[in-house]
Amino acid sequence: MAESHTSSYYAATRNDHTSYPQLQGTLAADVCVIGGGFSGVATALTLAERGYQVVLLEANRIGWGASGRNGGQIIAGLSGEQAIKKQLGRDGRKLLADIRYRGNEIIASRVMKYDIKCDIKSGWMEVAAREKHMNGLRAHYQECVEDGQGEHLELVEKRDMPNVIGSSLYHGAFVDRKSGHVHPLNLVLGEARAAASLGVQIFEDSSVVEMVGGAKPYARTDQGRVDAKFIVLAGDTDHKFGRGRLRGQLFPTGSYIIATEPLSDNMAKDVLPQDFAVADSNMILDYYRLTADKRMLFGGRCNYSNRDPRNLPATMTPRMIEVFPQLKGVNVAYAWGGRIGIVLNRSPSIGRIEDTIYYMQGYCGHGVNATHIAAEIVSDAICGDTQKFDMFNAIRHWQIPVNRWAGNQMLALGMLYYRVKDKL
Repeated sequence: MAESHTSSYYAATRNDHTSYPQLQGTLAADVCVIGGGFSGVATALTLAERGYQVVLLEANRIGWGASGRNGGQIIAGLSGEQAIKKQLGRDGRKLLADIRYRGNEIIASRVMKYDIKCDIKSGWMEVAAREKHMNGLRAHYQECVEDGQGEHLELVEKRDMPNVIGSSLYHGAFVDRKSGHVHPLNLVLGEARAAASLGVQIFEDSSVVEMVGGAKPYARTDQGRVDAKFIVLAGDTDHKFGRGRLRGQLFPTGSYIIATEPLSDNMAKDVLPQDFAVADSNMILDYYRLTADKRMLFGGRCNYSNRDPRNLPATMTPRMIEVFPQLKGVNVAYAWGGRIGIVLNRSPSIGRIEDTIYYMQGYCGHGVNATHIAAEIVSDAICGDTQKFDMFNAIRHWQIPVNRWAGNQMLALGMLYYRVKDKL
């Protein structure tokens, strides 16, 4: 039985209530995409735009997982860039420069092309939680400038921080006006609607129970089957299909968000005067932004043990007030959480298990932009252009050779170290 969307601000303000049918019977397609989040929907739409026949299978509802309940930050680049550059060297740096804003560009073009109403807004920044963190932000800024991508970037020193944020906690910022923020559930629902308009057959409540590759790939649900030339595992699906390169690679991590009641115009201007989305520089980070109706949407406090807090508002609100004391007394209207996929070297995992089965997963909190990049890279590979795909496929990922519970406990201990380090 399909689960509905979590009780979030996004679900309460979704503008598309389309329900897609459950798969019944046998269908044939060029590509079967498994997963109805950004990875799957973006892949289906990309391939449909190129003339492919696509079937998309979602176990619950489109945007049910992290794609429909995340912080909504469109952040240029990928997580784990240092690991990519370390493994791929100069070629890796060029690859990252080439694709840094590709996801942003795809999203912006589709919002316009398909008239997707999703509150898209330009402006994002990373703030330095410690004075020493500014060295890393300066180095990243300089690298972007050297790559010819500095015209929309700015370094903000501590003395000028009141121009961009109403908090005294931070020591500077890296501002990127080409990145931004969005209502993620409305974006993924709008992209699904666009894909369906191009002939993609979308099925909800259609959990895949068997997947076979080889010369005649197929995916089977309880009520139907899709025969295809290629299968794409789109998103965090390795709990079902964790074999070979995928086994022990991905770990689900709890991430949580609260949204306040709407702020007054003056209060909104006080906390985020330029309406940027924000992430701090800690390993266990805070991220926040204003929604279109001027609520403070505040997230973070990742939980690597997968033990959800009993009372999310009580857990999250003190940290929000520590960052913005002026929000003391503002009511929390929504609180929600869920799992995001973490890989240990933090770089997205894009590859294939065999010639006809591709996968993409593990965006480590950078999924809005990175999913669209991954979708294009895998789509290119299916179409015969494997240049970028081969580079990602060559990246080595750590795999913990224990069961998921034990792996999560090991990960939780490791992240406890980083939490203590952040505080020190």
